[in-house]
Amino acid sequence: MSQQLKRLGIFGGSFDPPHLAHIALAQHAIDQFALDELRIIPTGDAWHKTRPLTASPHRLAMTRLAFASVPKAVVDTREIDRLGATYTIDTLQELHAELPEAALYLFIGADQARAFQTWHRWQDIQHKATVVVAARPLADGGGQWHNAVSPDVQRLDMPSLNVSATEIRAHLAKGIHPDPKMHAWLPAAVQHYIEKHSL
Repeated sequence: MSQQLKRLGIFGGSFDPPHLAHIALAQHAIDQFALDELRIIPTGDAWHKTRPLTASPHRLAMTRLAFASVPKAVVDTREIDRLGATYTIDTLQELHAELPEAALYLFIGADQARAFQTWHRWQDIQHKATVVVAARPLADGGGQWHNAVSPDVQRLDMPSLNVSATEIRAHLAKGIHPDPKMHAWLPAAVQHYIEKHSL
């Protein structure tokens, strides 16, 4: 693990499945914040998810396929490897201990930002990392996501991409294979993986 990292991004999610908007966010985050590395961290036992997630090995495999083409993006398995409920603050504390010289940047979506004050030890998260919100301009509606986080929150400038993992899962549940619409939503390698494993 490199001790030379000065600017380390963290982008977590269920990645169920990882789609083109996730990849666009990663690329914009690396460019806008001049990151030395961006850790892509698939969630393990997500305490806030009301639906069962696709099995971790599949989500991890799809995440590796999705981000393989993004320079400086590194898939980090720590939350999947961690037993029990996993929290963002635990991950930030581990990364800070491993890389004490690195400035940490936590990238979240506008929907996550609006719920930020329900996160476990959310005040401590702000002390450990700069929180950056990737707002969807249309869905945001000029919303108050920044008030829910803090005045110090930064914004990731990126175009709004109308891609939803929920919509992708609903589409896949209909069993349309191969589905031409998926090309607009999923990297080809991820689409092939889903079809191969009938996810």
